[in-house]
Amino acid sequence: MSFSQGLSGLNAASKALDVVGNNIANSQTSGFKGGSIAFSDMFSGSTGLGVQVAGVKQNFANGGVNFTGRNLDIALQDRGFFRMESEVGGVFYGRNGQFDLDVNGNIINQTNGLFLTGYQATGTPPTIEPGAPVGKIRIPTDDMPPEASAKGSLSGNLKADDKNIITNPFNHDDPATYNYSSQIEATDSLGNKHTIKLYFVQTAEGEWKAYARDETAPDPAGYSELELKFDSSGNIDMPNANINVKGLSLNGSEPLDLSGITKYSGDSSIKLKEIDGQAPGKYQNFVIGDNGEVVATYSNGKRQIVAQIVLADFPNSGGLSPQGSNLWAESPGSGQPFLGLSGSGSFGSLKGSSLEGSNVDMGQEMVNMIIYQRNYQSNSQTIKTQSELLQTLTNLR
Repeated sequence: MSFSQGLSGLNAASKALDVVGNNIANSQTSGFKGGSIAFSDMFSGSTGLGVQVAGVKQNFANGGVNFTGRNLDIALQDRGFFRMESEVGGVFYGRNGQFDLDVNGNIINQTNGLFLTGYQATGTPPTIEPGAPVGKIRIPTDDMPPEASAKGSLSGNLKADDKNIITNPFNHDDPATYNYSSQIEATDSLGNKHTIKLYFVQTAEGEWKAYARDETAPDPAGYSELELKFDSSGNIDMPNANINVKGLSLNGSEPLDLSGITKYSGDSSIKLKEIDGQAPGKYQNFVIGDNGEVVATYSNGKRQIVAQIVLADFPNSGGLSPQGSNLWAESPGSGQPFLGLSGSGSFGSLKGSSLEGSNVDMGQEMVNMIIYQRNYQSNSQTIKTQSELLQTLTNLR
């Protein structure tokens, strides 16, 4: 019986050294999770029969985050896994955030070409619809079409103590007929830029009028005008502070919201707060944000979301079935997956242009290797001692 006890100890120590060796070998593997071995004893009645391996468990603690600068590298911290699908629909989970693009623009993992999954943006402009189906993420490289400006808003101040009262008729060519001017850019349906000039005239003490003109449109388009009313605090006090810009080449009118303008004692300064519309743009690149949003960038300076990465988690991640290549699959022990987004609920966070390193502690692994090596030597010594005892009994006469 002592032989079997020693032999079981040798087998257990050998498997423990296998686990340590695998940990050390993968100490530089992105997203690798180190394993640890568990032992249990074996009994027959009250007699110990040796030791057996109870199982190998993986440690899902975080690895260090290393910045790479590569837009297809994604680090994941805390709870969660990347969800990936094979060509035939098999679902796998992993922590290695090294991805590439295939010829169709799909994001795939570098190891075996599995498709990273998430929510694809749809519509114009693209948005993530609530309840959208989870599927493989594709980066569209189509050009961004032009979009006519439809509305905008301005902010700033008109000088309350301006002493210049203007009574002459307004003429955009005569600076003496207005107190202050500003301009913004708008876009027509063909993507052409239009310069919208705004003029502000103090017609009486504290009373102002705004004029707007599309400088790109022909003169017959004329001016738009709006009398501005302020309250005692210097804020716009009128139910509708929109001025419609006349312009034949804009295919209609463009309302500009002037409600953000004040009348304080400071100098006059009016600027664009925001305006919609866009010129056509060539696709340039994409970035992955910390919230998992995949955002495409275009030559016209615009950005738009094209997809969002989904994360998966499990009631018992320790019960996942290892598949090799830094992948796991659902198992009865893990429970069914639940999905979510980076930073929501119990899910961890993503970090773009970075990678999560292995969580193997090399110092601890070297100590474990020494311990298991001594354990192996000790068990081999019990077998040797038992053999010597049997030899002694055999030699008795």
